[in-house]
Amino acid sequence: MRLDKFICKSTELTRTEAKKLLKSGTVKVNDVVVKDPSTQVHENNTITLDNGASERVLNARTSRYIMMHKPADTICSNVDEVYPSLLHYIDLDKAFDLHIAGRLDADTTGLVLITDDGRWSHNIISPKKDCPKTYRVQLRNNIVEDNQNALINKFSQGIQLQGEKDLTKSAILKIITENEVLLTITEGKYHQVKRMFAAVGNKVIGLHREQIGNIKLDEELSEGQWRFLTATEIQSF
Repeated sequence: MRLDKFICKSTELTRTEAKKLLKSGTVKVNDVVVKDPSTQVHENNTITLDNGASERVLNARTSRYIMMHKPADTICSNVDEVYPSLLHYIDLDKAFDLHIAGRLDADTTGLVLITDDGRWSHNIISPKKDCPKTYRVQLRNNIVEDNQNALINKFSQGIQLQGEKDLTKSAILKIITENEVLLTITEGKYHQVKRMFAAVGNKVIGLHREQIGNIKLDEELSEGQWRFLTATEIQSF
């Protein structure tokens, strides 16, 4: 974890205030003054704040792990843009210090995982981890029965996306109805699900993420609602 982030998690300071504190030379890591906010620190480090009169050991707050049912017309960002950040729905202290582990488009609904633990989220978003994500997809054009098996095989073999050199990784396509499918992918390319169906001559008109890894969206959560992950869910990554 970055030192400035550690200070924020162990005090009421903002990131800007933490950087100013570091510049003052009052923060020590293992009894050595450190001024670089990007310095990486770990649980076994002793981090102290020395104001001259006394020395205080800093202990970071426990990391937070959250699932949310993302509503449409929100963005997976810490900054409001055309649409508001979904972090507005989280009524926690320093909610905007959290980050989203695996983003969704503004018009896409469903499961998002939110945390302030960078190492944990790396296991979700790193391309090397091949973390599966399952989406329920509504399509403009019906998939006729005679073409269903061929389409399943095509997705399994990989799809050639426009502007991409390589095929997508193998994906699992499950036909629910003629215009509704479940798609499981292990990548996170830009607009990937929409581009995959565009490449086979169809169009996504509704997109909802149901599962990331072993974590399924809690059916009791309405759009905009959230809950903390259970210990089992956290440990699944």
